[in-house]
Amino acid sequence: MTHEQYQEAVDWLFIQAPNYQVDGQKAYKPGLDNIKRLCDFFGNPQEKIKCIHIGGTNGKGSSSNMLASVLQDSGYKVGLYNSPHLIDFTERIKVNGHNCDKEFVFDFIQKLKDLPADIQPSFFEFTTIMAFEYFYRQQVDIAIIEVGLGGRLDSTNIISPLVSAVTNVQLDHQNILGDTIEEIAAEKAGIVKPGIPVVSGDENETVKRIIRNKADQEKAPFIDATPSQTSLKSDLKGNYQEKNIKVVLSIIEELRKLNFIISDKNIETGLLHVHQNTGFIGRWFEFSKHPLTICDTGHNQAGLEYVFAQLNSIDRHKHIILGFVNDKKIDDVMKILPEDATFYFAKPAIHRGRPPQEYEDLLTDAKISYKIFNSVQAAYLSAKEECTKEEMIFIGGSNFVVGEFLEKNLEISK
Repeated sequence: MTHEQYQEAVDWLFIQAPNYQVDGQKAYKPGLDNIKRLCDFFGNPQEKIKCIHIGGTNGKGSSSNMLASVLQDSGYKVGLYNSPHLIDFTERIKVNGHNCDKEFVFDFIQKLKDLPADIQPSFFEFTTIMAFEYFYRQQVDIAIIEVGLGGRLDSTNIISPLVSAVTNVQLDHQNILGDTIEEIAAEKAGIVKPGIPVVSGDENETVKRIIRNKADQEKAPFIDATPSQTSLKSDLKGNYQEKNIKVVLSIIEELRKLNFIISDKNIETGLLHVHQNTGFIGRWFEFSKHPLTICDTGHNQAGLEYVFAQLNSIDRHKHIILGFVNDKKIDDVMKILPEDATFYFAKPAIHRGRPPQEYEDLLTDAKISYKIFNSVQAAYLSAKEECTKEEMIFIGGSNFVVGEFLEKNLEISK
């Protein structure tokens, strides 16, 4: 198999299977019937591996990668399923920090052509069964499975995990999950399983109550991670990581009860070496020091509030590159933009990317200094040209903006 054949196969998969990343809501296939049939067809590999299930609006990726790093430091072989990918499809499925084997991906995609006609998987459904099969073949000790979207009807909800966690609940994907925090919390709480401990990381009492009530219904132990105090730090930067660390520590306590051997030193070291152990990038990622250039994939209002607050705490003029997809409420974002900044707006290079010209009236009303570009790279090159060594550059607003920037500018070892 050549690199070209691999790329053709992945491109074909994106086209064949309805894909939320590209098509948005119309590609979302709620319900578990399809994934159940798909798993049956492949021999139910998800039943042959031990899993941890992590959902939530924000913090899923950071929490799952921090947990994976700690477990790897403890000597376990760890599978990790995250989405979306930033640069290459294989980032979604990792074992001990190594991306899924491209030969396996190529071969597995060929099997899509042999599926019975009544199974028409979405892109995410097919990627999910691919992850389960890869982790089974790799004989991982444990697999950390990140929810794709929501929880109750998400393809990943077919697993019976050792522990579940909901990092937090915020407004996002309202067109699918509901217009209120209460509705979204109920969807996220849908990953709670009978008798299986669930960790909750949200400080909102309404959210806690909804998750706790669901846990009570399922006779599942409910663990509130928020009151715990810790001085532990991670190499994943961003002030918001403190909340994610509490979730990770609570999950680890539950695993210890199940006889996983995880020392305090493993926890400390694992949290400090997440980039090295799992290859995770995208959250408050320092791309360069000269000029200081930061990327962050926070993309809903709550995530951007955390990120923008941290930017406001940095005493430098900022050159901020932002781009959005069609289903984001940009008028809400305009109200929380950082101060002391020059803005560069660009359309992410995907079908769902929103041209800045469509929301230029909001930019004008916001009374900010801005320019509009046709690509993320053009915006970055302009910002780099204007940025002095005392200033900084920030790239964000969407996973796709960060992915596009990194693909163009980051040397990734293939």
